[in-house]
Amino acid sequence: MTETLLKPLKAGLIGAGIQASLTPAMHMREGAAQGLAYEYELIDLNQRGIGPEGLPHLLGEAERRGLCGLNITHPCKQLVMPFLDELSDEARALGAVNTVVLKAGRRIGHNTDWWGFAESFRRGLPDAGLSHAVQLGAGGAGVATAYALLSMGLIALTVFDREAERAETLAAGMSALFPQATIVAGTDLARAMHVADGLIHATPTGMAKYPGLPLPADLLEARHWVAEVVYFPLQTALLTEARRRGCRTLDGGGMAVFQAVGAFRHFTGREPDAARMLAHFKALTA
Repeated sequence: MTETLLKPLKAGLIGAGIQASLTPAMHMREGAAQGLAYEYELIDLNQRGIGPEGLPHLLGEAERRGLCGLNITHPCKQLVMPFLDELSDEARALGAVNTVVLKAGRRIGHNTDWWGFAESFRRGLPDAGLSHAVQLGAGGAGVATAYALLSMGLIALTVFDREAERAETLAAGMSALFPQATIVAGTDLARAMHVADGLIHATPTGMAKYPGLPLPADLLEARHWVAEVVYFPLQTALLTEARRRGCRTLDGGGMAVFQAVGAFRHFTGREPDAARMLAHFKALTA
């Protein structure tokens, strides 16, 4: 085994309320399978008792401790950007970062969320109609899911967010990137769902600390497909209700795995075994 393989690698995840995250297990198991000495830690804002304003300190701390990279999750995917030296084309286009490579004194931001969602959608809902979709949520995850489906040929997207300005910002940004598509901030959810092929859910609703449904249940029809980003729990109230009404569904597990596949590639410079990581995730959530 070469010296390079023996050199320990350290990475981490910055976010709020992340103690239940399966990301460390996925990364370290794949690292071990590839003969890497690979450690991955949680940097939980809640446990540290700090807010996103602590990002500059946490980034500097990670660099001093020799971490090779950081994943970034809620609520920091957009807030971390001013503290980075360089952005990939996708991260710049999306205005959100979920992966930061720390290398040679530089901080390079990437976004593997959009590819993770696209890969999961391709595999899990291969025949889904892409004429019109409704999306709930215009934060970091919502930017990624919108970019993913528009990249796959979605014709029309209506975006809703509790903060109307965020939905308008996402719609304007995606319209500039995908001028062939019709992308608008929605004002009438019932009307939009009536004409949509499917629903993308990209808010924290459904997580243990944010229980419940993100929309009235009676807006779901059997003809809809429903794609979720929440993966803890894997079976959210939305997916349970959607299946009860006959909808085809996609849980958030695939996005979680495939974004990790992309991040592992950036952190280690090695090609991960996506099938092995997916199998490990399924075992962890069985």
